Amino acid sequence: MLRDTRERALKDLRISVTDRCNFRCRYCMPKEIFSREYEFLERELLLSFEEITRLVNISVGLGVEKVRITGGEPLLRKDLEHLIEQMSALDGLRDVTLTTNGVLLARKAAVLAKAGLRRVTVSLDSLDDEVFMKMNDVGFPVAKVLDGIEAAAKAGLTPVKVNMVVKRGVNDESIVDMAGHFRGTGHIVRFIEYMDVGTTNGWRLDDVVPAVEILERIGKRFPIEPLGANYPGEVARRWRYADGEGEIGVITSVTNPFCSTCTRARISADGRLYTCLFAAWGRDLRGLLRSGVTDEEIKAVLLDVWTKRDDNYSERRSSATTGLGKVEMSYIGG
Repeated sequence: MLRDTRERALKDLRISVTDRCNFRCRYCMPKEIFSREYEFLERELLLSFEEITRLVNISVGLGVEKVRITGGEPLLRKDLEHLIEQMSALDGLRDVTLTTNGVLLARKAAVLAKAGLRRVTVSLDSLDDEVFMKMNDVGFPVAKVLDGIEAAAKAGLTPVKVNMVVKRGVNDESIVDMAGHFRGTGHIVRFIEYMDVGTTNGWRLDDVVPAVEILERIGKRFPIEPLGANYPGEVARRWRYADGEGEIGVITSVTNPFCSTCTRARISADGRLYTCLFAAWGRDLRGLLRSGVTDEEIKAVLLDVWTKRDDNYSERRSSATTGLGKVEMSYIGG
């Protein structure tokens, strides 16, 4: 099994299919930076579906078992179901999933499932319309995201995972309501500590609500108990309701980093390979693909990048990492 310098295997590949999004969430794409004048990638600079499928096929030969499609907002990419269909036909690829803000999910869930999508993760930061619209900064209501979740469940894309990025003083009062709303539905809410991804979201440690506090708030209303991981390298730490009404997860990149078990690589919207969410530099794969190299030559590059990998940003996060340049989340997904 392919391993890096810290003995971490390569098992998961996250692929951004677009840098565009129809939200302007302040922790990812603040409007003052990503304005109408912002120059997004031209179509020809994005990897084609055939190029992505080729990379995935090569990666499966190196141990990749799961692919997650991300963005930007991936459902903005036209005919995305064709990419899912191509990848789902690859031998050895166990799981094809997608992360979305849910805006277009009600319309597309059935088609995506038919194409071979297994599961979906939906970002939803509050059930309170005022709070949610302030966070997405485009006035999009909660109800339409809930419609998308319902459509995904009806299409068999289960369990639906619901990601909530928690920011103190902004949406932390929604934590217990989120837990309560999805309790007993079969869906899994994952509460994510606000992270310093990219350089434009104005991250401060004071804005982080630690997972310990999140669990304490939920536990006061709904007794919970810890669960073991589903698989090695699982990012979310799992908890279940003591009365059997489902589970939740917490993602603790800030207060309890999981760098030592990270099995993920990321391919950005412009075709660069990154080995950490907080990386500043990525290896150009688009240029390789379009230069006529063989699969074996691409495989050699992937081998070289992963075996030299030494990332552990979240374990090092401190005043020493403040101000470091990092790729924006809209290019490589969460």
